[in-house]
Amino acid sequence: MLAGRYRLGEVLGRGGMGKVWRAHDEVLHRTVAVKELTAGLYVAEADRIVLHARTQKEARAAARITHPGVVTVHDVIEYDSRPWIVMQYVDGPSLADAAKESGEIEPREAARIGLHVLSALRAAHGAGVLHRDVKPGNVLLAKDGQVLLTDFGIAAIEGDSTITRTGELVGSIDYLAPERVRGGDPGPASDLWSLGATLYTAVEGRSPFRRTSPISTMQAVVAEEPPPPGRAGPLAPVITALLRKEPDERPSAAETERMLLDAMEGRAPVAAQAYVPTQRVPDEALRSLGQDGPAGPGTTQLPHPATPAPVPAPAVRRSRGRWRTAVLVIAAAALVGGGAGLAAMKYGDRTENTTGRDGTGTHAPVDPGKPDRGTPSSAEPDVRVKDVPQGWKRVNDPEGFSLIVPEGWERRADGNQIDYTPDNGVHYIRISIDPAPDFENPYMHMLGLEKQLSERLPGYQRKTLHSNTYRDRPGSLWEFTWTETKDHPGPRHAIDQMYFGEEGGPEYALYMTGPADDWDTTRSQFDTMLRGWRAPGSSG
Repeated sequence: MLAGRYRLGEVLGRGGMGKVWRAHDEVLHRTVAVKELTAGLYVAEADRIVLHARTQKEARAAARITHPGVVTVHDVIEYDSRPWIVMQYVDGPSLADAAKESGEIEPREAARIGLHVLSALRAAHGAGVLHRDVKPGNVLLAKDGQVLLTDFGIAAIEGDSTITRTGELVGSIDYLAPERVRGGDPGPASDLWSLGATLYTAVEGRSPFRRTSPISTMQAVVAEEPPPPGRAGPLAPVITALLRKEPDERPSAAETERMLLDAMEGRAPVAAQAYVPTQRVPDEALRSLGQDGPAGPGTTQLPHPATPAPVPAPAVRRSRGRWRTAVLVIAAAALVGGGAGLAAMKYGDRTENTTGRDGTGTHAPVDPGKPDRGTPSSAEPDVRVKDVPQGWKRVNDPEGFSLIVPEGWERRADGNQIDYTPDNGVHYIRISIDPAPDFENPYMHMLGLEKQLSERLPGYQRKTLHSNTYRDRPGSLWEFTWTETKDHPGPRHAIDQMYFGEEGGPEYALYMTGPADDWDTTRSQFDTMLRGWRAPGSSG
């Protein structure tokens, strides 16, 4: 009997910090849940003080939030020199237990659960509280269908000094947002990332980032994309959007709510595509297709050779001899003389790149924080026209495609390459279209290019090269650096987003490069360009 009032019954669950009991409130004659802090029994006095303070903080955090989706804290008592939290009892399993029992949660049901958790998080954020430990074990599923969020034990409360000590990482590692693992300050977007990881686990039956050790798990959270969710249905792009690595690249809570509503009703959440320009295909999946995984980080301006250069793509098809020869000739030319060869390719050489002609290009990932808007159907108004940023302009290219470029950037065509540049090629955007690509997908195409060029480009270094999804189509992203010795000499940085417009082609390559010392600006411009891209014959 605690405090002469709460009679403990059976243990409902336990974890590293403590355990939760079912109890009976002898005064109000109701069932409650009582959280016992057990971790403090086995630590030094200084650590015990910190743990007890966290328990008190949990109670304060939950008490600040008035919402039916947040487990109510009834009381905090001292017993056996430890704090105990008396909470609302929820008759039902956690999402972790439900997923473990069934193997997976049906996507529309997972979307419904996500909506409830999101609503609770919005209430918490509105009250100045960050949860910081959203995970399947802290989502409770009542038998009446209610969904509740619990365990604010490591919550950050606006106005409170932090209890977490310098260098200490608290929370379930595989559900921590990348910025938290990197030591950055969490924000509402951090809780949304954890919600994305939670929904992934719900539908897939496994954590997206858990590895064999805490260190490898943290590395996966920060640097790896999760395996594409194969069972998520309409929820898949929402999960992918929430799991963007950078906080400002994730959708807002309001946008997430609209996406989850669509998914819950079985509709594809179109808005989510704005946030999923790059979805890495895991090495295991590639190996299952008989391919090697991504070679590592890197992107090169080379992938814009006039002809359909071999850009890595899984499952190589029989290439047409004419194109393969052209590609190898270009590659060979680029390799002669190191920097001179790279200049010849001009980060892709200038052969014809007109619609209906064969040409390769480079492409880059859509800006995570300023996502690609998707492609509206021809029956829909073009809502993206008004989104052209100040200082930019929309260009309808003679070859049939359309894109937005900064004011002052002008078209320059040379053979198959179509560039837009403000300074005669120091910085430029290159567009290439191959109507009949030689490879089964852009990833294999890029791998082929890199194999030919990586050892010959002065100082070549891959930043990333991986399969992804762009505009709902198979794509690949390649980012790399090298040192140019001929035209515009010095360190350079490039990025290339390639994708198939439909199965078998055409293949579009959207590429951008500039000096390495102002890469942040170039990358931001690249992301904006990607959002405004319209393929030939497309209304958006």
